[in-house]
Amino acid sequence: MPDRSGPVGRRVGVFGGAFDPPHVAHRALAEVALRQLALDELRIVPTGQAWHKARALTDADQRVAMCRLAFADLPGVRVDTREIERAGPSYTVDTLTALRAEQSGAAQFLVVGADQWLAFRTWHRWAEILRLATVAVANRPLEDGGGALPDLGRVGLPHVVLAVPPLAVSATAVRERWWDPVAGPAVRALVSPAVARYISEHRLYASAAGPATPHPEHP
Repeated sequence: MPDRSGPVGRRVGVFGGAFDPPHVAHRALAEVALRQLALDELRIVPTGQAWHKARALTDADQRVAMCRLAFADLPGVRVDTREIERAGPSYTVDTLTALRAEQSGAAQFLVVGADQWLAFRTWHRWAEILRLATVAVANRPLEDGGGALPDLGRVGLPHVVLAVPPLAVSATAVRERWWDPVAGPAVRALVSPAVARYISEHRLYASAAGPATPHPEHP
């Protein structure tokens, strides 16, 4: 078995995203990446200023707190806050470059979803990303894809596919329906109990029409 006590031989994954909120599909992807890629460490990297998102993200400190609740018990996982601490837009290439400098001998793996991979050629300095890391893609049906798995090969770039079970989970749906009296209970089951309590206690995603009192499931 290789000695991975130092940077050389270590395998480090980077899983970035808004995590607004982190849900069960994020958790499943982290577990598969750790196992399938034989990672020594997986960095969960909440986005700072997302250059590709039009909507305002939930406060960075709150997203970091939710990530710690969602992933803290997974061995080898570390929540990395460098992107929210960095001024200006968050670019994956900058994060990978910084991690390479810190662990120059480590093999890096960038964990992404199918939707991100299909748009990969629009990413800032995408060719440099491929020189810094192996891209590991979780294939899953797109929201507008009618349930079929997309063809990852059409991107025409090297990657590995992560064997993640298809989970129809949308962070957008979680945010929009959290306080819905009908859909709310099912939506709240899409995040961990600890994250669910945090969202309800801090009244995240509440609109002006939200309930005046907390839900009984999360007092």
